[in-house]
Amino acid sequence: MSLDVFIALLVFSLVSSITPGPNNFMLLTSGVNFGFVRTIPHMLGIGVGFVSLLLGVGFGLGALLIALPQVSLALKILGGAYLLYLAWKIAMSRALTSGDESGGRPMTFIQAALFQWINPKAWVMAVTAMAIYTNPEFPFLSVLLVAFAFGLVNLPSVSVWAGFGVVLRGFLSNPVRLKWFNIMMGLALAATLWPMLR
Repeated sequence: MSLDVFIALLVFSLVSSITPGPNNFMLLTSGVNFGFVRTIPHMLGIGVGFVSLLLGVGFGLGALLIALPQVSLALKILGGAYLLYLAWKIAMSRALTSGDESGGRPMTFIQAALFQWINPKAWVMAVTAMAIYTNPEFPFLSVLLVAFAFGLVNLPSVSVWAGFGVVLRGFLSNPVRLKWFNIMMGLALAATLWPMLR
């Protein structure tokens, strides 16, 4: 992979990682409701889970989904149902928590990593990246480079969303504002299903 192609891959990785989607809406909400430090396992889980998904797609899973459309449909249904469940949980959340409170819990590292495997946006990103940026002459190395590029930009990208949530914490300490923020974030998360349903 030439330097200019790798730079283009980094730009693609950054833009697709930092734009709105299920992960970023959940991180924004987690930053508001739980603070930055308690959201770190969620952020790390997204990075590790997405890189593992990229590697899976790059090393043959994408071809399997094309060959078996029923598996792709099952993933869409499972992912959509789980996304709606998460949207409901976010919309019904009503209280900010600090590090020592047990009233609510942010998504764990494992939950966030596993979510990538049923996240519709993550699948679109992974399949698109592998289709555009891998080289058939050097398949193994190019798959690793795509995964590396996303791994490089993912944590800074998702940190922006969690950090923005922390900035909003003071403003949303008002229970009425927090209630409406969480309802709007739940609706925004549910709306991310629209591209998959079209």
